[in-house]
Amino acid sequence: MDFFKFHLVGFYAMNSAGCLQILLSKTRMQLTVDKSPSAVDGNATILFGTMALSKKGVSVMNIADRIQHLRRAKGISQEELADKIGVSRQAVSKWESEQSTPDIEKIIIMSDYFEVTTDYLLKGIEPKSDETRKKPDAGVFSIVGTAFNFIGLIVANMIWNEEQVSSAVAVGLIIMAVGCVSFAIGQNIGAEGTKAKAKKYFWLINLWILLLIPISICFNLLDGFLGGYAGSIAPYPQFGNSLATYGLCWLIYFGICMAGDFIIIKKEKTSN
Repeated sequence: MDFFKFHLVGFYAMNSAGCLQILLSKTRMQLTVDKSPSAVDGNATILFGTMALSKKGVSVMNIADRIQHLRRAKGISQEELADKIGVSRQAVSKWESEQSTPDIEKIIIMSDYFEVTTDYLLKGIEPKSDETRKKPDAGVFSIVGTAFNFIGLIVANMIWNEEQVSSAVAVGLIIMAVGCVSFAIGQNIGAEGTKAKAKKYFWLINLWILLLIPISICFNLLDGFLGGYAGSIAPYPQFGNSLATYGLCWLIYFGICMAGDFIIIKKEKTSN
């Protein structure tokens, strides 16, 4: 009789799970269920695996998804995360592919590193809004920093064109320093999920702005030394000895900036 009851309940449980999947497919929701019943003390049970629930863009992530999401938001690769918490890259890969789960010690280390609670990593429980202060978007600080850097470059060129004095470079660099400080503040106090994107776009643009004055100063002084005259400390390259050296300066500038942007983009792709 108990044997008959077990199979009857097991059959009902399996069919219920099948109906549930059909129903959820109609509402575009997905539920991963292990439909194999097992007997425990004469009762039929259903073993549920990790539940992945999504509807209209709203998702409930498991621990593997949360680790991967936090790592990508940080803009780091699996190898870099492994170095931070003292494990191998293969271990991180297994965590993110649900082949294994980190122990409690690693959970604590990751919660400190990602600046989230252990409850969020383990259960996906977000802290209440009144328990934590909302952090600003790091992208705003990057935009402000870029604006200051661009203004600094323009001001330096305007002063030089009007007065031909070396102080034009000093004024421009001071304004640019304010822009870089603004970016650094954003990376320090900004929301964790916005830092990586803000950092990427800041350097993609500001590499071209920040390098022009230093490269120009070096070229002008070196060109003057080789030409037997005192090179000027100007915010942009001066036509000195020849057209060839002048063109070489711009070639070096474009080459360095393009190589820098290529490295930034490549690093982002490897981290994903």
